[in-house]
Amino acid sequence: MKLDGKVALVTGGAQGIGLACATRFAEEGAKVVIVDVDAAGGARAVEAIGADRALFVAGDVADARTATAALQATLARFGAVDVLLNNAGITHASDFLDLAEADFDRVLGINLKSYFLFGQAVARWMVQAGRPGSIVNMSSVNAVLAIPNQVPYCISKGGVSQLTKVMAISLAPRGIRVNAIGPGTIATELARTAVLGSPAAERTLLSRTPLGRLGEPEEVAKVALFLASDDASYLTGQTVYPDGGRLALNYLMPTA
Repeated sequence: MKLDGKVALVTGGAQGIGLACATRFAEEGAKVVIVDVDAAGGARAVEAIGADRALFVAGDVADARTATAALQATLARFGAVDVLLNNAGITHASDFLDLAEADFDRVLGINLKSYFLFGQAVARWMVQAGRPGSIVNMSSVNAVLAIPNQVPYCISKGGVSQLTKVMAISLAPRGIRVNAIGPGTIATELARTAVLGSPAAERTLLSRTPLGRLGEPEEVAKVALFLASDDASYLTGQTVYPDGGRLALNYLMPTA
């Protein structure tokens, strides 16, 4: 049990990668707090994990008050927080010339600002309590690779990459490790909406993926578990890319 006796807070944990990570954390012994705007999904997640091991907090993660409320609820229910997984994320498809300021702000607020807000709130408590911990930020291969109609998403993930490094360096003397995960295309509703709109689009995507398939949320959860646990005790400031080989590729793969 890699997280036995630990408490993990997961943003965007009502579905997809976040839910897979929250579930895996619980299977490895952690108590889990899920923060999401999707109240129905959050309730289903708590029921699936078990009400004795999980708590749901509804709220907009881009609002500092949600970070404060989630931390307070975590401490009231479980008494501590050892792991933070900043996972909440959205996309907005638009050509660069047509992108509205409000849509840019909305994506950056959830995908980047919330990571700062929750990271700062949790790290402050860890420092005050003298309790070392692990923070994991969900980045993407799009921190490195650009998609022309996913402007704010790509920018936000590039920001997450640098935020992870800054947090890691700042918090290392306090015993808090900070790392990131940069998934390739994972079989989630977010991916289906953003890049898997047709069979042709999926073929194009797989032509850039050496392993020849989409990733599964559970495969990302295994990486999150590793980074959250003491197995990664000498890792900080790093991004691990479960991407099927995509970042290593410099030509297209044949597809069926």
